[in-house]
Amino acid sequence: MILVFCGTPRFAVPTLERLVEAGHSVPLVVTQPDRPRGRGMEVAVSPVKDTAIRLGIAVLQPATIKNNTEFHDQLAAIRPDAIVVVGYGRIIPQWMIDLPRFGNLNLHASLLPKYRGAAPIQWAIANGESVTGVTTMRIDAGLDTGDILMQREISIDLKDTAETLGPKLASIGANLMVETLRGLEDGQVRPTPQGHSQATLAPILKKEDGRMDFARSANDLFNRLRGFQPWPGAFTIFKNKTLQVHRAQPVQHAVRLTAGQIAVEGTRLFVGCGKNKAKDKDTDTTLELIEIQLEGKRRMTAQEFVNGYRPKSGDHLGQ
Repeated sequence: MILVFCGTPRFAVPTLERLVEAGHSVPLVVTQPDRPRGRGMEVAVSPVKDTAIRLGIAVLQPATIKNNTEFHDQLAAIRPDAIVVVGYGRIIPQWMIDLPRFGNLNLHASLLPKYRGAAPIQWAIANGESVTGVTTMRIDAGLDTGDILMQREISIDLKDTAETLGPKLASIGANLMVETLRGLEDGQVRPTPQGHSQATLAPILKKEDGRMDFARSANDLFNRLRGFQPWPGAFTIFKNKTLQVHRAQPVQHAVRLTAGQIAVEGTRLFVGCGKNKAKDKDTDTTLELIEIQLEGKRRMTAQEFVNGYRPKSGDHLGQ
């Protein structure tokens, strides 16, 4: 097929590469404009642009697309069979949806209709899901509401974070997009409407999502810590300073701790959390803090923190 590819983040790179490897013609890649990034605010190209340049594909970076006549004419001149969209970061206008014969095909990192929105990988982990997946869908005017084409499941390991799960889903999704195009061409893939009543949302993350609420269970806080990587992470307050929690784990603990209360046992650091309501009987839960970082300081182990900052049993986090 003749394809136009629209994408920006690293998650989109495997799909672009697989489309080219599979023999499709991709004369044009559309990606977000270059933007300043990092502490030095140096202008950086997107991972998709970097890949397109390496593959020798022309790149367009329009500032707007909805009413962009020049952009419309450039796409129309290519006469693509489909436009493949993976994490492009802009709402696709109706004229673009109507342009190719197979429509605009999106790779979404969840099993739609679950986790529609900007952060499906993060929210699936944060909500304690054991299974997620990828969906290829035909874009319509709504937010991830288009007809489903194909889906593939994957288990979420307890060690997975958003940073480790993302590349797995990107790889599986790249192959699924190639399968989807093949199925559309030979008539074996038939669009299936989503069950909109079962939809859940995965909104864009905010800084405040990383704030640890110790009224939640230890498992809930552990899942949110894993899901919200690398940003906003998990953080709380210790003696009026921000304390970033990089590693933690739910544990069985003999001493009952109130929500946010610290227990120092040797070089180990525990904090009381809310009740685990997933079990038959409500029970208090405890989180062990393993690696943390106090505001303005380097990352350190709980042992280094205990030895250096002398927290006491009975102190509270979040205050």
